[in-house]
Amino acid sequence: MTENTTPSPLPFQPLLSTRNWNEEWKELQKARRHADDAAYWDKRSATFGTKDAPNPYVERFLELAGIRSGETVFDMGCGTGALSVPLGKAGHSVVAADFSAGMLGVMQQELDAAGVTSVKPVQMSWEDDWEAHGVGPASADVCLASRSMAVADLEEALLRLSDVARRRVCITLATGSSPRTDERILHAIGLQSVLGRDYLYAFNILAARGIKAEVAYIESGRHDTFASVDAAYEDFARMVEDSAAYVPERESAAALSRLRPWLEDHLVANERAGLPDRKGVPEGALRLAEPRKVTWAFLAWDK
Repeated sequence: MTENTTPSPLPFQPLLSTRNWNEEWKELQKARRHADDAAYWDKRSATFGTKDAPNPYVERFLELAGIRSGETVFDMGCGTGALSVPLGKAGHSVVAADFSAGMLGVMQQELDAAGVTSVKPVQMSWEDDWEAHGVGPASADVCLASRSMAVADLEEALLRLSDVARRRVCITLATGSSPRTDERILHAIGLQSVLGRDYLYAFNILAARGIKAEVAYIESGRHDTFASVDAAYEDFARMVEDSAAYVPERESAAALSRLRPWLEDHLVANERAGLPDRKGVPEGALRLAEPRKVTWAFLAWDK
């Protein structure tokens, strides 16, 4: 009998721990169009406000956050205060930071109108020296970053939040790549899930550091209206252009050629045309027959 010299197979070794999720995130961010700067949001702030809050997204976020009575809060990327204003009304002491002076100004108007004095606006970006603005390690019980993590270095941003929090961190990221994109429409015109899954990067970066983040999902409706088919085409063509870094040029061109016929089939008369929307802007003559839905991933971890 000859001796069997076949080597024993090596034991299975999972390789997920060797993947550098943050480096891939950085490359993904480079491929995407540049994030909007403070000047862009200053301009947009004129059409924003928290008068439509609380809304289903805000209510669900705060329910999942589980902020306790009397706890202090740091709200990074607060915008016009969708979370900070109701938290202030509930008696919490809040440091509300954003890089847009315009957004902070709108929030201050809402706070003044409600007589809330427990929310401190701070003009500050993700990249700034937070301690120089009074936001140091363990300076808040709970840290929030709601729909605001369009950052170049995701791991650094997550760790900065975790460093500031004494008890809990709560964030949301798109389950796709951006609330500006609608994968249902991209799929219909021939582009298949090309824009990534942002929340998976955060989840895996945290997991690699031994942080067990809980995950839930929040659905947010988008009731976009348009003055014409041409206006709708221009709006949705930007979604296709954003995908250009991930697919061959011929695929993007083919998708654009399908976009207008798809819109002509799916746009209907808007029965609220001319009436103000929740932000006070007059609605357009057309809307999608089936409203867009954006699903956000809520990630939270306790310190």
